[in-house]
Amino acid sequence: MAGKLEGKIALVTGGSSGIGLATAQNFVNEGAYVYITGRRQSELDKAVKKIGSNITAVRADASSLADLDRLFAQIKTEKGRLDVVFANAGGGELAPLGAITEEHYDKTFNLNVKGLLFTVQKALPLIPDGGSIILNASIVSIKGMAAFSVYSATKAAVRSFARSWTTDLKDRKIRVNVISPGPIKTPILDGLGQTDEERKGITDYLTSIVPLGRMGQPDEIGKAAVFLASSDASFIAGVELFVDGGAAQV
Repeated sequence: MAGKLEGKIALVTGGSSGIGLATAQNFVNEGAYVYITGRRQSELDKAVKKIGSNITAVRADASSLADLDRLFAQIKTEKGRLDVVFANAGGGELAPLGAITEEHYDKTFNLNVKGLLFTVQKALPLIPDGGSIILNASIVSIKGMAAFSVYSATKAAVRSFARSWTTDLKDRKIRVNVISPGPIKTPILDGLGQTDEERKGITDYLTSIVPLGRMGQPDEIGKAAVFLASSDASFIAGVELFVDGGAAQV
């Protein structure tokens, strides 16, 4: 039986671990040929080895416009088009108001907002009419979590992009949607605390806010991305799909 993305060409930025890697795996499982990006070659090599086939890794920093130009030039040469773009690359660190530095602000906005914007804009010439663009945001775009204000603001910007771009691209029937994960068990969590005790405290807190009583798995985001990328979501545009176990809903 043909997969939901049979014959599609897809890009997953930040695809070497966590949500990006799980999504790339799901896309390949559903018949797509997938390009992944990341900043660390060793992690990209591991991801390619894990997925095995129908995947190409390109070392690229999503916040570097030169890297993006090189990426899309390669995809244009090799495949000629991009049916699905999952702008997933992003990240953030804790910084409460009063301790926010210019460096923290610039780093977070450059990756999560500027990088995502130019990833999509530079991909546009390769996306055929009727293509699918998926943006990765977060429940923090609507939740007020301590020490997360800059990161949360970037994710609110991502949500806003999907609304405007749905209108910008309506003549081309390109669907732009957002996935907003809740607490997901990914390597990024390890960077949120300085000690094992701090990390456990953060994990316990994140689990406590989820009505389903557990953290999500990267694969659960990947499955949602497959849905939005496929013809199953043919009449869905401009939405924010919360994949959060109910954390931002109740």
